[in-house]
Parts: sequence; C-alpha cells; structure tokens
Amino acid sequence: MPCLLADIVGARFLELGVSCTDWRGIFTGTALARVRPADTAQVAACVAACAAAGVAVVPVGGNTGLCGGATPHGGEVMLALDRLSRIRDIDPVGASMVAEAGVTLQAARAAATEVGLDLPVSLASGGSAQIGGLVSTNAGGNATLRYGNMREQVLGLEVVLADGRVWQGLRRLRKDNTGLALRQLFVGAEGTLGVVTAACLRLVPAPAAREVALAALPDVAACVALLTRVRQAEEAGLHAFEYLSGAALRMAVAQVPGCADPFAQPHPAYVLVELAGADGTVLRERLEALLAGALAEGCVLDAVVASSEAQRAALWRLREVQAEAQARAGANVKNDVSVPIAAIPAFVADATRACEAMLPGVRVVPFGHAGDGNIHFNLVAPEGADPARFQAQGEALMAAVAEVARGLDGSFSAEHGVGQLKTGLMEAWRGGVELEMMRRVKKALDPDGVFNPGKVLPNAGRSTAGHAR
Repeated sequence: MPCLLADIVGARFLELGVSCTDWRGIFTGTALARVRPADTAQVAACVAACAAAGVAVVPVGGNTGLCGGATPHGGEVMLALDRLSRIRDIDPVGASMVAEAGVTLQAARAAATEVGLDLPVSLASGGSAQIGGLVSTNAGGNATLRYGNMREQVLGLEVVLADGRVWQGLRRLRKDNTGLALRQLFVGAEGTLGVVTAACLRLVPAPAAREVALAALPDVAACVALLTRVRQAEEAGLHAFEYLSGAALRMAVAQVPGCADPFAQPHPAYVLVELAGADGTVLRERLEALLAGALAEGCVLDAVVASSEAQRAALWRLREVQAEAQARAGANVKNDVSVPIAAIPAFVADATRACEAMLPGVRVVPFGHAGDGNIHFNLVAPEGADPARFQAQGEALMAAVAEVARGLDGSFSAEHGVGQLKTGLMEAWRGGVELEMMRRVKKALDPDGVFNPGKVLPNAGRSTAGHAR
C-alpha cells in the first residue's frame, strides 16, 4: 500500500507512521501514512488505491478544527491537501473565485483584494485554515452576520468520491435549478462523504471604509437591545456584532501581551460593532449617533470609537485572541452553541449557574457572534486546579451547557462541527428520522466507510472511538 502511494505522489511526499494531534491537544492518533498529493488527479488516485486496499482516508487541511475532525484514530491514511494551493482563476465581473482546497483563507482573501473584491469569511485562524477545510466544516466567523457561513459562499465544488471518481461541479452560476444542489451535501460534512479538492466561491465588493467601536454594557440583555437598535438603523452597513463578557476581556488583557483595556474601569459586558460602507465619515457619524442614543438610555455605559487603523486592529484583537488567552489561563472546555438571539441573556445566565453548581470556582468566559446567536460558552479551570482532573469533567460540563441550549431551541454545534468530540450528542439531538437520513446519505456516497470513520455520525465507519490524549 505505501509503495503504491509513493508511486502516485513521489516518495518525498509520503511519510509512514505519522502521529497527529488536533489543534487543541485533545485527540491524537497514528496514521498508517500521510500522503501529500499535488493535484486532483493524484488525490483521486490515492483515494482509489486506499479504497481498493480497504484502508480508510482522513482528509487534512490546516488542522485548525476544534472537534478532532481531522485527527486519525489509528491506521488510516491522512490525505494532506496543502499542495493543492493554486487559485485557478478570479472573475472580477461575475465576482467569483476558484480556489483549490489547500489555499489558505488569508491567501484567498489577499487575491480577492487585488481585484477590489473580498471573500467575506473572517477567522482568527485565517493564516492556517484552508479552503477545503472551511468548506467541509461550513466555517462561520465574524462576518456571518452580514454574509452567512461558508455554505453561502459556495457556488460550486470539485470533489473526489469514495471510489476515486471526480465529481466536476465547479459551476459559477448564481442560478442553477437543475435538480438537487449536490454541492451542499459536502459543505459541513467534515470529509465524511468526499474530498473537496477545489471550490468556486462568491466574492463581494471590498468595503471602502470600516468603522469600529467597543461598547461597555451593564449586562448581556443590553447586548441584545443594542443589536436591535443597530439593526434598525444600519441594517445595510452592519458587518459584525461581537459579544465579550467582562471576564473574557479581562482575561485577554491579563494573558496576551499587547492587549489593553480601553476603559478606565471594568464592565460586566462588551460589544464590538463594525459598520462598513463607501463613506467613512458618514459611517462614523452614524455610529457615534447610535452610541450616543444608547448611552442616553442606559443601554451603553461607555464606548470608544477607533480613530485609526491601529486602534481598529487593537479593538478587534481583544476579540480575536480569546482562544489564545484562555489557553494561557489554564485548561479549558469549549462550547460552541447557538440559540435564538432573544434567548442569549437567558442562555448565558442559566449555563453559568449550571456550570458553577457543578464546579465551584470554574471561570466562565463566554464570548462570540451575538449577531447570529452563536455564543462560545467557554470554561477555564479554577485557579490552581489540576488540568487533567478538570478535563475529565469536560464532557459533563459540555453536556450541561448543551442541555441549557436545547431548552432554548438551540444547537450544540453552531460553527465548529461535530468531529469526533460531539458524536455522542448526535443520537439525542438528531436521532430518529433526521439521523437516519444522514446515515442513508453516508451509505449512498461512501458505502464502504472509506472517508473519515468515527466522525460526525455515531457508529459510522470502521472506528468510533478517539484516543484522548
């Protein structure tokens, strides 16, 4: 088997017995081999060879996922797509781009910028996250409020199927009503149905100006009230609306060099608001007027509006370093949930009570995309706690948070996916007809369980249990 793969890609692009750990250090596994094909034809040949030999395949992008979806259990072939790094073309008139799976988000956005356009997906991991992985996880991010998740950006896909055939679906049409939208089956499937090798993505005009403010709030309820106010006044210009708990902001300032609190005193909650449009002067006037009205009514306690690009970057940094800050602070448990926007205050309050009751002293540091209801309700171990003991309680804490979200008609996975971390929740949340439909799709497209076994669907594929580190 390894010899055959070496013949396909060249010996220098094949490593045997590779150990891989996910970005968070939770899951680790040793693959039979890691193979790095150069193009779609080589991907197809590798998949066909693995299928014929009965060896499972784990597609790997930038390894920035948070649920272990790209980590092998043991004995699979890791199919690394980093060499598929070409932007095949950009259509400035039709506002679209064809990018291969290994192109990083940062590189794709830079290429779009060169023609006055933008790929409207914004992630802190943009320098490492790759297009194939972003499509396969239906990545969200800070621009979802305005432009939607990755699914909304995908016009067409090129996909290698489980038998090695290539589905050529790289259509750039905005309207194509010819049967099922097959591309959508692979968006968010986390590599369990096929290997995305290229994507045709929609682009948008790059905003000429952006205005950013950080508002200090009396509580989480004020966050929802401010969102309503901003939406009513600036629906067309609202690009981001990010929530930071007081604990989250203070942790960023304490743990990450270069972060500073722009306010003279701490506050219970904060919101980062970004407006974008053609005229920066007009945007700034509107943003300042909105904040002045909210201040007068007590919805906002204080606010700072960035007056330079450096200040804008500094305010965004408080939001973007949250994962780093929490990792520096100690062992942590991440919860990626979504609830109806109106239920955000109840969710934060109820989940906080539930976690503090289970583990007194736990540090609750929620933050996230308040504009679309996606809150990262993260937990950091109590001061001085044993990290291993805290991580052992992680599953119970996650379940408690998920149950609060469930009671509010929410979801236990908003943008990070299921991977191998959350397969145990699928039966309870998506069981019955819904889970059966998913299994039928998996069986139809990957009858022998070649792709990413043990991920997303419980009891699907050759292996169902990860090796926790």
